[in-house]
Amino acid sequence: MTNTNFALAKGNTERAIIIGGGIGGLLAAKVLSDYYDEVLIVDRDDFPEKPENRSGVPQGFQPHRLTPRGKMIIEELFPGLNDDLLAQGAATSQNKSFRFINPYGILSASNSEKDVMCSRALLEWGLRRRIKEISHVRFLPKQSVIGLQTNQEQTIVTGICVKERGQSNQEKVITADMVVDTSGRQSKLAKWLQGLGKVIPKPDVLKVSLGYSTRHYKIPSDLAEKWALIHVEGESVRSENTGIFAMIENNIAEMLLWNAGGNYPTTDAEEYEQAVANLKDPIVTAIWKKLEPITTPRGYRIKELFRNRFEQMPHWPSGLLVLGDALCNFDPIYGQGMTMAAVEVEALESCLQDQRVNPQPAFELSVLQKLQEVIEPTWWLNAVADLKWPGVEYEGRPLKGIPFAQKYFDLYLKQVTTQGDFELFSLYWAVNSILFLPNQIINPQMVKSILNGTEEGKNWLAELTEAHGQKIENVIAENLPFFK
Repeated sequence: MTNTNFALAKGNTERAIIIGGGIGGLLAAKVLSDYYDEVLIVDRDDFPEKPENRSGVPQGFQPHRLTPRGKMIIEELFPGLNDDLLAQGAATSQNKSFRFINPYGILSASNSEKDVMCSRALLEWGLRRRIKEISHVRFLPKQSVIGLQTNQEQTIVTGICVKERGQSNQEKVITADMVVDTSGRQSKLAKWLQGLGKVIPKPDVLKVSLGYSTRHYKIPSDLAEKWALIHVEGESVRSENTGIFAMIENNIAEMLLWNAGGNYPTTDAEEYEQAVANLKDPIVTAIWKKLEPITTPRGYRIKELFRNRFEQMPHWPSGLLVLGDALCNFDPIYGQGMTMAAVEVEALESCLQDQRVNPQPAFELSVLQKLQEVIEPTWWLNAVADLKWPGVEYEGRPLKGIPFAQKYFDLYLKQVTTQGDFELFSLYWAVNSILFLPNQIINPQMVKSILNGTEEGKNWLAELTEAHGQKIENVIAENLPFFK
C-alpha cells in the first residue's frame, strides 16, 4: 500500500498541491480540503482582486458556460454561489427567451429556472472568494511549475519544483502527499513524465482547426430583460459560421462566431459586423441595431483537441493525478469544458470517499480509470458533432457509431424542429450538455419513434432492420457504443 493510500485511510495526510488556479483547480481544492490538512493552489498568474481575465488564460475573454449539471455540482460544493454572482451583476435567464435556429427552422421558449449567466472572470472570482474562506487552503501565485519531484525509484511523486516569476527567478521544491495537475491545455505533465523515463500512450486527437471570434456589447435594459441566448447554427456542409448571442453581467452581451476545419471567423471589426448580419436570423439583425460595441472582436484558435490516456500506463506514479483540460479537452462551442471539470471533480470525490473507507493499492490509477469512464460519452459526442465539418480529422482509438449517430441526430433535430417539439429538443440539448447519457435519446423506443416520423426515417429504419434481423435492438447494439 502506498503512502497516499495509508494516509487517506487514516485521515492524517499533510499537503495536496494543485497546479493551476482555474475553474477545475478551484473545484478540486474544495474537495481535497476535506481530506488534506493543507491545500496549496500554485499558478503562474497573480490573482486579481476583482473579476478580470488572467494572462494565463488566453481563452478567458471567450464565452464560457456551465450546463445545468455543472451548475448543480458547483452549487452543491458552494451553496449560495449563484446568489453571490447575481449580487455582483451576473445576469439571470429566468423568464427570458432562448432561441435556437438550425437548418430546419426555429425553436424558442422562455426559461423558468433562475440560472446565472456570467463571464468566466466573474465565476472564477466568485469561486476564489469562497475558497479563501477555507483556512487551510492557500494560493501561491506567480510561480512557474518546472517539474515533478519523486522518490529515488521514481514510483512516488513527492512534490513539485517551481520557479518564481519576476526578477528573482528563484527555484524551490515544495513537498506534497498529492499533486493534482489542473493546468489546462498548456499542461507539461506528459513531458515531465517522459523525463522520468515513463512511456506515454499516444493521445486520441480530434484535428479540428477551430476558431472563435467574440465581441462584447453594451445592451439596453429592455433587451437585457427579454433575451438570455440566441443560438444560430451554421450548416457544416457549407462551412457557415455558427453564432451565439448571450447575456453575461452588468447589461453586457457577448457575440461569438465559431467555425471549424480552418475556416476562422474574422477579428476585423467591420468584417465582423457584416458576418453577424449574415447569420440566418432576422432577430439578431434587429437586435444589432440597438447595441453599442465596447470591445474589438478577439479571436482564439485551437488546432486540435486531445484526450490523454494515462490510465493505460502500467506504472503510473503514486501521489499524482490530473483533471480537466490537462487530461482531456473538448470543443468549447458546446459549453462542456467547465462542466466536465466539475463532473471529474465529483468523480474524484467519490473515489476519495471509497478510499478512506476501503483503501486499495494503485488508488491514483483507479481514479484515472474512473475519469475516463465519465469522459467517454462527452468525447464521443464531440467527435460526432465535429467530424461533420469539412477538414476535421480524428486519430486515435476507434470510435464506434459516428456515421450512424450523425445521421440519426440530424433526423432527430429535423423532426423536433419542424414539429416545434421543444420538449424533445430540450432532451436533445440535455444530452449534448451532459445532463443525460446519449442512451436517453438513442434507445429502441426513441429510435423507432424518431425514424417513423418521416419518410426518410422510415426508409432508413427499414434498411437497418432488414440488415440486422428485423430487431432495432440489434441495430443499436451493433452500431453504437453503450454508455453507463
